[in-house]
Amino acid sequence: MMDSNYQIPDKTHIGHVHLKVADLQRSIDFYCGLLGFQITTRYGTDAVFISAGGYHHHIGLNTWYSKNGPVPAGNTTGLFHTAILYPTRKDLAIIYQRLSGTGYPFTGFADHGVSEALYLEDPDQNGVELYWDKPEDQWPKNEDGSLHMYTKQLDMISLLSEIKDQ
Repeated sequence: MMDSNYQIPDKTHIGHVHLKVADLQRSIDFYCGLLGFQITTRYGTDAVFISAGGYHHHIGLNTWYSKNGPVPAGNTTGLFHTAILYPTRKDLAIIYQRLSGTGYPFTGFADHGVSEALYLEDPDQNGVELYWDKPEDQWPKNEDGSLHMYTKQLDMISLLSEIKDQ
C-alpha cells in the first residue's frame, strides 16, 4: 500500500519540457532566434536540446513522431503551456519589447498576484508563458494563509518603466 502522506521534496522543480514539433527549423527560429535560447545538442535533423545559461537543456524539440504534422485540435488534451521563468521584472520587460518590435502576436498579459506574465503561442500553437515571480513577501494571501492568486490585467506602463532609460 502506498503512503498517502508522501509529499514531493520541497526543492524539486520541473527540469525541462520536450515538445513534438512539425518543423524543427521553424521551432529553432522561434525558441532560439526570437526568445534567445541556445542550442546545446543536436540529434541529426530531427531534434535539438536548447537552454538558457549553459544548462544541458530546458527545452527539447523533436520531429520524431510529428514531422509536418497538423496542429492538434484546441479541444483535445495535451500541453496547455510551457512557462518560462525570467529572473527579473526588467528581463520580462526586455523580452516584451523584443517580441513587440518584431510584431510577434501575444495572446494575453496578466498579473496573477504572485507573478506577471506574457502569453503567446509557438509556431505549433503550443502555449508559451513568459513570466517573473514577484518577491514572495508580496504574494497575496487569504485569511487562512493560502495563496490568493488571480488574473488581472497586467500594467504594461509599469512593466515598461523597468526599461525606460534603455
